[in-house]
Amino acid sequence: MFKVVGVIGAGQMGSGIAHVFAQHAYQVLLYDISQAQLDKALKSIEQNLERQARKGVIFTTSIEGIMARITATKELKDFAPCDLVVEAATENENLKFELFKKLDEIVAENAILASNTSSISITRIAACTRRPDKVIGMHFMNPVPIMQLVEVIRGLGTSEETFQAIGALVARLGKEMAVAKDYPGFIVNRVLIPMINEAIFALYEGIASAEDIDKGMKLGTNQPMGPLVLADFIGLDTVLAICNVLHDGFKDPKYRPCPLLVNMVNAGYLGKKSGKGFYDYQG
Repeated sequence: MFKVVGVIGAGQMGSGIAHVFAQHAYQVLLYDISQAQLDKALKSIEQNLERQARKGVIFTTSIEGIMARITATKELKDFAPCDLVVEAATENENLKFELFKKLDEIVAENAILASNTSSISITRIAACTRRPDKVIGMHFMNPVPIMQLVEVIRGLGTSEETFQAIGALVARLGKEMAVAKDYPGFIVNRVLIPMINEAIFALYEGIASAEDIDKGMKLGTNQPMGPLVLADFIGLDTVLAICNVLHDGFKDPKYRPCPLLVNMVNAGYLGKKSGKGFYDYQG
């Protein structure tokens, strides 16, 4: 059904999504407002493909063809031929609303619009368009080429036809689907972000060091990494944004963000991407 896929946002998630679609023979248009970010994304995708080749996941000879299927653009109007658009822009509600309004004008009436949002209401995003039946959530996990899960979220108006089409697509991408109702945080972040926030409270209250909190959760519950280092990899600004979505959506004080998290974001300590979070990455 899908031939041309548009991906909005050339950050870590967007570049990973573009990588996976191109690897599975889809033509991909990758959009970002920054040419430098697009160049960085294309370089990152090629490096990740080379890493896959070294591990025997793909053939080295296939890399050139995969890269040729990705076209970078700074013009949203270039998305006109897309059958599917996956939005992976910053986790900002107003930005997403504006993008979906524009996409609704650009792409064909039968095209599906998906959001990679990790917490924002699909129903509210869909309401910005004239096609709420063709709007759905496709929440990929990071790093996209490696992680097997795609969380699929049906908005209140999402049609069965759209849901079935996306379910079949997830299978063609070689991934597993978990279906969530459209409530704040969906499945993964409804459980994950409160755990991370509680770990930050444990640090804030002096219960233990960051290292010991992470060691306790990693070795005590068999997680691949501790919650504080995971927060650094996600981005503390993103963690805070999801905390706020949960807190605002449920009006429950158990979701209130830790004051330490708020202060760190205000200070620009956003984790790995800024060089400093709960750990120092500047070296």
